[in-house]
Amino acid sequence: MSEYDDTNRGQIWPNDKKDTDKHPDFKGSINVEGQEYWVSAWKRKEGANPKAPSLSFSIQKKEAQQPRQPTPTPTTAPLDDGFDDIPF
Repeated sequence: MSEYDDTNRGQIWPNDKKDTDKHPDFKGSINVEGQEYWVSAWKRKEGANPKAPSLSFSIQKKEAQQPRQPTPTPTTAPLDDGFDDIPF
């Protein structure tokens, strides 16, 4: 059991994997009433209105990772439906 109660708390850290301006400046997680969420945050752009928020947030619910199902490979072989060509 955790030493601290993290309910209704969260944290963010600098995103060391930011490759483009669209990637968040910070990433982390938050617990809201016992439910876990991912948090992404972007700093205010240089030259933006000084009244604009210092940070913008995006929050996404953490879901249990489901094993990925393999994508079926389409076949190019003719379909064998068990019927012979019967002329009518």
